[in-house]
Amino acid sequence: MKQRIFGIETEYGLLIKDKDFKYGPVDVALQLKDYIFDVGKKGLLDQHYRANDEPPGNGGFLTNGGRIYLDMGHLEYASPECSNLVDLVTYDRGGDMLVQEAVESLGWQDKVAIIKNNVDLETNATFGCHENYLVSRDFKFENRENLRLLSSFLVTRQIFCGAGRIGACNPHPFRDWAEAGVDDSKEEHVDFQISQRADHIPNEFYRWVQYNRAIVNTRDEPLSDPGRFRRVHLLVGDSNMNEFSNALKMGTTILMMDLIEIGAGRAEWILEDAVGTMRKISRDPSFKWEITLSNGKPSTALELQWEIMETAKKHLAGSGYETDWILTEWESVLNDLSKGGPEAVLDRVDWAAKYWMLNEFRKEEDLPWHDPWLKSLDLEYHNLNKNDGLFWGLEENGDARRKTSDEAVERSMLTAPRGTRASGRGELVKSLLECPASYLIDWIGFRLNKDEPFLMLDPFVSYKDEIKEIVGRLDIREPAHGDGIEP
Repeated sequence: MKQRIFGIETEYGLLIKDKDFKYGPVDVALQLKDYIFDVGKKGLLDQHYRANDEPPGNGGFLTNGGRIYLDMGHLEYASPECSNLVDLVTYDRGGDMLVQEAVESLGWQDKVAIIKNNVDLETNATFGCHENYLVSRDFKFENRENLRLLSSFLVTRQIFCGAGRIGACNPHPFRDWAEAGVDDSKEEHVDFQISQRADHIPNEFYRWVQYNRAIVNTRDEPLSDPGRFRRVHLLVGDSNMNEFSNALKMGTTILMMDLIEIGAGRAEWILEDAVGTMRKISRDPSFKWEITLSNGKPSTALELQWEIMETAKKHLAGSGYETDWILTEWESVLNDLSKGGPEAVLDRVDWAAKYWMLNEFRKEEDLPWHDPWLKSLDLEYHNLNKNDGLFWGLEENGDARRKTSDEAVERSMLTAPRGTRASGRGELVKSLLECPASYLIDWIGFRLNKDEPFLMLDPFVSYKDEIKEIVGRLDIREPAHGDGIEP
């Protein structure tokens, strides 16, 4: 596997559990954000507009190099840039714990629940988990066959990285158009499906991220040197509670990109209808996951994933410890799914663990799948409160695999990962917390007071020495003037 940089953006659901609570969801999100920055001193709020909908104070960068902000009324955490999967999983969970810590510090743990999932089961509103992968400009992203290969992989990987949900959303883009003639009676009845995002992805390729979501987002926003790098920004996946599933989701995806980049992807992997197949796989109650390839041949998601995995072994095995870990665990989970079904992967796959827990409870209490009690348990699987969240019981009992440790997660809440520019950004934030100055900070650089903007265009460089020098010679008591770096 080539040296890569990863990142995850998590949009959190927020549930008010006390009907008499004096704040609404947006007010709660706002106060949690303010607590993290103003009271917790975990970072610096922006002093400038980042966009029309991101005014000063809407969010800011953290001492761990990541970012917390409000996006359309909900809390969102963007992890710092990470150079390996262990760091990625650690810092993703570190963001979860920063938010949950704020809830508990405000004394709201019995009134407010932060839910790390991707769908409101009552309104079917969706909120995302955005994956970020740095690739070189040699990656032929404009080649439509390459995009279809990546799409086929993403559609079928949900069998081991989906988070699962009760019910379905049957979106009709033209529901309000009288002439569209939508017949709601034909909507499919779904008890349980393995992906939370499958119903909300109407396109195979599209540039924008809202309303017209796609399996492969083609927006070109590198957040680095545009002549050298490209950021692949995906919003098709689910938020994972299980660390193993999270790591395997990101790890296998980057190996698929490696195969495409070296020309080892095969045209016969391309699906006949990626969008329809994604929904079909997710909703299949038999877990057979049958698919049709673009050449008309029938197959299954398991068989396609197995072919991709075997190709990755042939071309990439032995290239590094992390690559070999991905290949070994990828093969293991596919093998166990094929021989033992969901119960064989309860410790590694979120949807399987959730399905088993809900189904056992449903049978014990003689409940239909759409019973409100069962839906509430679906949400509780994703609750970040370790006293209430159903997932945490699995992890505490050793029934959920880990890639990190509680001690590492605790450190990640305050300290940036090594090996990327996040390290320098984190040190900058810490310095400015100790000795305030006017500042403008972005992913690609910063500006302090009247000094010239300092660009950090190479995500593999920490820039710590340069930042230390700038902070050391700058009169940080002097207010900033003029424009800074364009967000």
